[in-house]
Amino acid sequence: MNPSDSRHDQFSDRAGYDETFLGPVVPLPLPVRESVRTVLLPYTHFTVVFRPDRRLAASTGVCIEGAQLLEDVPREDVWNFDPRLPHDEQTGDDVYRNNSLDRGHLVRRLDPVWGAAGVADTANADTFHFTNAAPQVDVFNQGKQLWQGLENYLLEHAAEYDRKLVVLTGPVLQDADPPYRGIQVPLRFWKVVAFMQDGALASTAYVLDQSPDLSKDAERALAGATAGAPPPLGPYRTYQVPVSDVAEITELEFGPLPDVDLMPPTRAPEERWRRLESFEDIAMQG
Repeated sequence: MNPSDSRHDQFSDRAGYDETFLGPVVPLPLPVRESVRTVLLPYTHFTVVFRPDRRLAASTGVCIEGAQLLEDVPREDVWNFDPRLPHDEQTGDDVYRNNSLDRGHLVRRLDPVWGAAGVADTANADTFHFTNAAPQVDVFNQGKQLWQGLENYLLEHAAEYDRKLVVLTGPVLQDADPPYRGIQVPLRFWKVVAFMQDGALASTAYVLDQSPDLSKDAERALAGATAGAPPPLGPYRTYQVPVSDVAEITELEFGPLPDVDLMPPTRAPEERWRRLESFEDIAMQG
């Protein structure tokens, strides 16, 4: 047997993301355009919807059982290619080496780490695949702190509703993203969270912006960049946004979630994206 076939078989027991985890169906976000090729990669408690043309995920979906989370699983920090895809279709260490870019987890390391110890260990290791990473600037600031703590905050909010969450995450992949070492670096990331509230499905959405300004113009975003260097990124800014806006900027389908969004509708465009300075700024009532 070919060694790569053996490694491929190691993933045969991965059930991946469960779209009925909350009860109501919450499908994985898939591209609206049929011409966009994706590959579904199931892992333990999560699935990556991968775009080989961008060498990055289009979306991810993870089921979080808050009551069973294990927080003492050691961090390994050993990243691997997924043997189910050719290496040259993935973004590996050649992109992250000797620069200011981190391998940013899309599915957060601790989110799928729940259940029996063996299952949790496997989930932890599964998050360290390059398919579950995207380049993020290594600067840590308040915006990034908010982003990394969103799941914890929302789990606490959902405590009286059995602490279950579905978290859908990915980069905003746009044609204008700046090129670097054979890939294009996403300037923004999105997160859509679904949970049960008062017996009904509810959702909220967020965007993390690591561009040097809010302009969507690639020429301005790359101002000051030097040849061969990563684009100037950060500091992070985190926003709560309408789920429908995430669907629009990503060209992904989010099923019922835009209709159960808890962010109050606003008429003025400048008020549609709420800049978060703290978790207390999050709107949780529709």
